[in-house]
Amino acid sequence: MMSLSVTSWWFFLCAVGAFNIVAWSLAAVALRRRQAVIPGDAYAIHRLQLLLSAVYVFGCAYRSMVPVYDVPRLAMFDSWLASVVVGRSVATVAELAFVAQWALMLRVVARATESPLGMAVSKTVLPLIAVAEVFSWYSVLTTANIGHVVEETLWGVSAALLVASIIAMRSRCDRSLRYTLDACCVAGVAYVAFMFLVDVPMYWSRWMADQANGREYMSIMQGLLDVSRRWTVSHHWKDWQHEVAWMSLYFSVAVWFSIALIHAPLHRVRAAANKVPAR
Repeated sequence: MMSLSVTSWWFFLCAVGAFNIVAWSLAAVALRRRQAVIPGDAYAIHRLQLLLSAVYVFGCAYRSMVPVYDVPRLAMFDSWLASVVVGRSVATVAELAFVAQWALMLRVVARATESPLGMAVSKTVLPLIAVAEVFSWYSVLTTANIGHVVEETLWGVSAALLVASIIAMRSRCDRSLRYTLDACCVAGVAYVAFMFLVDVPMYWSRWMADQANGREYMSIMQGLLDVSRRWTVSHHWKDWQHEVAWMSLYFSVAVWFSIALIHAPLHRVRAAANKVPAR
């Protein structure tokens, strides 16, 4: 039997996942209706944002309805679909699609504003997160939390670079786009603070505790077999409580930003940039 706390949280995650799918569907319909008023090349970018967002939205919906706690191999349901190997694979694809959305937005704005910093960051963030995913898999397979320390650090650094590049380009963008960029900056700063003040220290403390207790870690091959075959069903709040904050925010706020990027007025940035003399 699920505890009341776990049941309430799971229902919240399911409701958020369903809401996000509906929101993405409405965004797709709205984009289709606006096709006539968006220039062809810009519409292609919006369309690509829509497809990348679909990967992230549906991936997060799946993970919110089938929660998995990777390192201890905890799941809410006794099914292979709730195994760590499935959940982490879905997460990897979804997260790379999400970062590709940011890189695409940044690349469009950087080209229009002729920003070397923005262009460099747009080419850097996706490879950085690809490396972060490798470290995430390392931790998941071996159960050594040091990989998560590196992973979350890379996410935080990527977000900080994104915020810095947006600030550098903001003044050369149309006012309607500035509102979007300002929201991205606020969320980015909050995210960086959370990562370096909460998430990274949490994984570091887990790593240090495991080291102090002399924990033995799995090899990569042992881990691959383990995540494919073993999962422990738990409905106890004490097992999930440390995952509640980041999962709740990740499957809600992060997804809303993904959907919002579909309609970011990127087609207006060139006109605004052209009005500003090049420095």
